[in-house]
Amino acid sequence: MAKAWIEWSRWFLVAALAVAGLLFAFVAVLDPFGMRVHAGQAPRPIMDINQRFMYPQLVRSGRFNAAVIGTSTMRLLDPQVLSHGLDARFVNLAMNAATPWEQTQMAQLFREHVRAPRRLIWGLDTTWCEADATDEGKRLTPRPVPAWLSREVGWGDWPKLLNLTNLEIAGRLMAYRLGWSRERIRGDGYEVFTPPEASYDLARARWHIYSSNGGVVAELAPLSPPATVTPAESAAWRYPALSWLEDSIAAFPKTTQVMLVMPPAHLAAYPREGTAGWQRYARCKAEVAALARRQGAVVVDYAHASPITSQDANYWDPLHFRLAIAARFGEELARIGKGAAPFPDGAATVSR
Repeated sequence: MAKAWIEWSRWFLVAALAVAGLLFAFVAVLDPFGMRVHAGQAPRPIMDINQRFMYPQLVRSGRFNAAVIGTSTMRLLDPQVLSHGLDARFVNLAMNAATPWEQTQMAQLFREHVRAPRRLIWGLDTTWCEADATDEGKRLTPRPVPAWLSREVGWGDWPKLLNLTNLEIAGRLMAYRLGWSRERIRGDGYEVFTPPEASYDLARARWHIYSSNGGVVAELAPLSPPATVTPAESAAWRYPALSWLEDSIAAFPKTTQVMLVMPPAHLAAYPREGTAGWQRYARCKAEVAALARRQGAVVVDYAHASPITSQDANYWDPLHFRLAIAARFGEELARIGKGAAPFPDGAATVSR
């Protein structure tokens, strides 16, 4: 009996190792995350919706010399519009809920793998102004980018591919190769992730826009008179992530044209104008403008009351605008990038 059990165990182990080897070979051959991609080689079709895992191969491919970085508030910028308007090859590397630290890592990856980066458009949400933005606990989201995906990949990294998630993405890639499936995100990082425009419901959108106020429309008019902020309170305001931003920009070649953009979230996403929170945010924006001047960057500010940000019908929720606004956003940034003035409605203010 013992001999039979030993023999069964031996064959079970052999079978398990064989299956594991086949699964590993399946993932390694398909290479769904483009670990073998290098300059001059086409990246794999993007079959995973988690941009953090899929974008490094786009950078390493060397196909792009300009990039968009930021959070989901920048994801609807179409690289094709920017590429055509600014005579560059743009890739959109913005990631949902990307922390300031994650954004700097993506900027570093882009800088290190692109021989002559021509343009960088960097979206700055209010998270850059948080006093604790550089705390260790705020560096990563629950969906962090593995460090080994954001550098040159060695043989020692390959065993990390053998997990259920990678098997799923490899399976999706196989389905794409066989013509059974479509790529999840376009090959330049662009994806329309908002719901279909035909399904837009203003009442539902307002519930989302004002969710922090129980779904009830909030008072957005400037506070009058403004809140009193003592010198001691304002002296304590800190924006530690801005040093990361400046260091990251300074590391790019002087020939790289950098545009820092405060994207047009709904007014409900900002502190009410005149409050102490708004005054603190205004100071942060002033510091962004100052560092931009030091680094020769352009600042485009949409984060204020305007015909875009004050209209509920332009938004799905406090952060995400609709496709018509996205189209205008991209067209205007291309216009500003060429040195022209923004559109005359005052939605964007530019500091050069």
